[in-house]
Amino acid sequence: MKKNVSPSAPTPRRDRSNVLPLKGEIDLHVSPSVTASLNGMIEKKPERLVVDLSGVTYIDSAGLAALIEAMQKVEAYGGKFLLAGLQETVRSIFEISRLDQVFQIFPDADAALRN
Repeated sequence: MKKNVSPSAPTPRRDRSNVLPLKGEIDLHVSPSVTASLNGMIEKKPERLVVDLSGVTYIDSAGLAALIEAMQKVEAYGGKFLLAGLQETVRSIFEISRLDQVFQIFPDADAALRN
């Protein structure tokens, strides 16, 4: 597996503070920074929090755990946690683990924000 090209923590989009675009491989080494970014967004209690996975090529169990934990926190205050833009390889990981039945998944961030 290749290392994630961006060692810095993911940051919300400037034009949409409730959308977190992720890129590369979300694995054991990257998931702590993803969790930190998500927690920073969750503190603001957005009505909808969208994780844009269109740039993600792989996600492991640590990455999935970070998303599950964030979803639980958002739902605890009554918000919606949405995923968008899963590539086929990432979508298959969600399907195999049956997490496609747990998360609300949309084709892109715009569709998720309209929900």
